[in-house]
Formats: sequence, C-alpha cells, structure tokens
Amino acid sequence: MPTSSYHDLRAASEDDQVYLESLIREDFERCHPGETLEDLKRRASFSREDRGLLRDWMAVAAARAAAAGRK
Repeated sequence: MPTSSYHDLRAASEDDQVYLESLIREDFERCHPGETLEDLKRRASFSREDRGLLRDWMAVAAARAAAAGRK
C-alpha cells in the first residue's frame, strides 16, 4: 500500500511532475554521477529499491515546492 506522500505524488499532473523533477534533477545527478533522473525513473518500474529512492527524491522535491509556496 503506498504511503500518503507517495499517493499524492502519483496524483500530480504532468506539469506538476515536470516541475517537481526540475527541483531535484541537478542534485540527483550530482549525488549519482553517471546517472540521470530518467535512468532512475526507468529502473523504478521494476526495482523496489529504485522505486523507494525515487519516492524519497520526489518527497524532497515536494518539500522544496511547498517551501517555495508552489504546492
């Protein structure tokens, strides 16, 4: 069963999803050299660990959006 924060992120519109990803893309790629956020998203479809990592990064994005007053 998804956590409420994960459920809220899945319900985000495509525009919101793009915005949230833009808030973390640079930091993710700096923390994971040689990887892109797109790589993680692709792997998350079949890897529990990557799904959790993506969920954590998207939670950071949601927090940043909330701090900026966007969401």
